[in-house]
Order: sequence, then structure tokens, then C-alpha cells
Amino acid sequence: MKLNIPTKITVARIVAVAILIVFLIVCSIISSVDPGNAFTSMTLGNSGIYVVNLIACVVFILASATDYLDGHLARKWNQVTTLGKFLDPIADKMLVNTILVYLCLPIGGVYVPWFCVALMIVRDLIVDTMRFLAASKGKVVAANIFGKMKTVFQMVAIPFVLLGGWPFTYFDGGWSIYLRICTILIYIATAMSIISGVIYLKDNAHILKEDKKDEPNA
Repeated sequence: MKLNIPTKITVARIVAVAILIVFLIVCSIISSVDPGNAFTSMTLGNSGIYVVNLIACVVFILASATDYLDGHLARKWNQVTTLGKFLDPIADKMLVNTILVYLCLPIGGVYVPWFCVALMIVRDLIVDTMRFLAASKGKVVAANIFGKMKTVFQMVAIPFVLLGGWPFTYFDGGWSIYLRICTILIYIATAMSIISGVIYLKDNAHILKEDKKDEPNA
């Protein structure tokens, strides 16, 4: 199958995320085995930003940019394909959820509340299931404004968290980790995620009801 350019960009994003996952796992293992490892403990000058996290941040920002680029080009060039529509959300979920899980781990000098990550991932699983059920019936589950806002806040918050809260740390560095600006951005993303998930369930509850009606009588 010959892929068009927008789909190639999406595939490249998936490959980049896969490489990033391997990179972070290897660095995590090295950090746990050798906490003082020269590379995993290296920081960028006196900023407190770990080089490993800086690399992850750069990859995340570039991958996030391609998320906009592939969709824009597909629409502009009239190259929207079923494969592209299938791969794009997979690439997005891989990118965001992988980094969120990494940020839950007690490594790299950064932190995201585990319950926020759990809520956002569970929400994604529920919404994706709803979309799958709707697609099996030839229907489309439309995105809502809160879902889009959730994505925006995730894309904004994650780089700041990866950078250890920089540059906000110049004035909130002494605050509780739960009250720092980058953490508050994660809270907002979590709230948008929950609200959009509830709306998805409310607006598409009929899909589940139809499933029950379609079941044969015993």
C-alpha cells in the first residue's frame, strides 16, 4: 500500500514515539541501577533541567507539531484516508499517555500526580471504546470542545513538567509540588478530560442501549 505524505508523517510520529519509549525505558533502568550515572543525572547548567527530560521534551514538541501538520496537509491536499484517520488518534494516544506514565515514575526530577494520569488514561479507554462501538454501527462520535481543550492543556503542560516546571520555578520553586503552575495545568487537563468523557457518555449512551436491544432473546 502506497502511503500519502500526511499518512507518512503520522507513521513517522508513531515511530518517533516508539523510539522515545525505548529511550525512556532504558534511561529509567540505568537510573534505577546506577542513580549517579553521568548521563541520566546530567542537568542543563544550573537550570535543574535533566538532559534526558530535555530530549523527551524536544521529541514531544516536534511530534505534537506533526499532529497538526498531517491533519492540515490531508485536508489541504484532499488526502484524508481511512488509514490516516485510524492511525492519527493511535499516534496521539501513544505520544501523550506514554509521557504521562513516564512522569508518574519517581525519576528524572519531575512529577505528575498518578491519579491525574490514571483518570486521563481511563477516560481515553472509555471514549475509544465508544468510538469503536459507534464505528461498528456506521456512526461517528464527534469531538467536543472540552476534549479539544483537554488535548491543548496536555500539549502545553507536559513540556513544562518535563522541564521540571521551568521557567515557573523562578517564583514557585518553593511551593508544594501539588500547587506549582505546571501541576495546576495538569489538573486543568484532567478536569477537561473528565468533563469531555462525561459528555461523550451522555451524548452517546444510545449506542449502548441499542446494543442491548439488538441482543437476541434467550
